[in-house]
Formats: sequence, C-alpha cells, structure tokens
Amino acid sequence: MPDTLARTMLARAALRFNAQGGFAPLPPLIFLTDDERTPDPLPAIAALPRGSLVIVRSRDKARRRELAHAAARIARSRALMLSVASDAALAAEVAADGLHLSESEIGSTGHHRLHPRLLTCAAHSAQSLSRAHRAGAHAVLLSPVFATQSHAQRAGLGIARLRAIVRASPIAVYALGGITAENVAQLNGIPLAGIAAIGALLP
Repeated sequence: MPDTLARTMLARAALRFNAQGGFAPLPPLIFLTDDERTPDPLPAIAALPRGSLVIVRSRDKARRRELAHAAARIARSRALMLSVASDAALAAEVAADGLHLSESEIGSTGHHRLHPRLLTCAAHSAQSLSRAHRAGAHAVLLSPVFATQSHAQRAGLGIARLRAIVRASPIAVYALGGITAENVAQLNGIPLAGIAAIGALLP
C-alpha cells in the first residue's frame, strides 16, 4: 500500500474512534519522535493532518530543545498540537500544548502543575492507567498493542486484553504499538480516544 494512502487511512480511523467516543477536544492522532527510528522527524510532522498531536522525545537535552523549537514552528503553521516529553520547562519555553510523561514518571511531583493544559502518560498496564488518572492526566498512550520495534522485548497486549483494559479505564486511552493501515480495523469497537504511532506515520 502506498505510504500516503496508508497514512490517510490511519488518520481517518483515528478520527472515527475519537468522534465515536466523544473524545474531542483531545486530538485523534498522535505522532511520537524517536531517537533511533526518526532521526529526522520533521517531514513526518509536516505531513500530519490538522489537529494531530506531536510528542517530541529525545534523551539528549540539546537535541530535544532543537527538535522542540523546529516542531513548534511546523505545528503553528500546520494547526497541530505539540507536547514535549519529560521536560516541563522546555514545554513552557516553546509554548507547547502539553507535557508527556513516561510510565515511571507518572505522579512525579510538580509535573502537571508546571504545564497543566494537556498531560499525557505512557502506560503498559491497567494499573498504570489508574495511576495516570489519579495524577491528573488527560489521556494515556497504552502500548504495545501489537509487536513493534520500539518494544521488541515486550509481547503485544493483543486485541482481547486491549479491549478489556480500555473498557474499564477511568481515563482516555490511545492505542500505540505496531498499528498500521492493514491492522487498524481490528481495533473497531474499542472505545479509544485515537491512535498513536511512530513508523506508520513516516513519509
């Protein structure tokens, strides 16, 4: 399947999930940068549909700052939302829409008070969803749904477990991990806020 068509199908599915669950104004589609898999994520960011969320992640502080400023410029011109991972000060510096926390950072003192507009968290279990909810997060990115390069050592949740976790969740959930235009239909009927992806959204 051509890349452009695949990304369009994924974006439409994300929009459908978001609308069916009444999750607006949360964004339907989320793209995450990755040090190894997206050495130059800017073309992917520029290709995102309006209203999508970009989460800037990098372990290197200088790289994270450079990327956040570049992504912020694209986000403003393309009507995208922007979030920065694990760096509330940088999120404020680039006037980002939100802050994203790793699973281990959920509940860290002061994070949501420093940048409260949109707080998302990574999660790998039902217990983490509950922790994120208690910490005041607006949504979680639950992963990995399917086998993925980002979590090669971790087995995918699978559709049945994903459905059970999401239906019992006290917080909005995005599906992340190995989701493509070819398998996204397997998520139908699960009350997701949308889809998060890395490789599937690369041009």
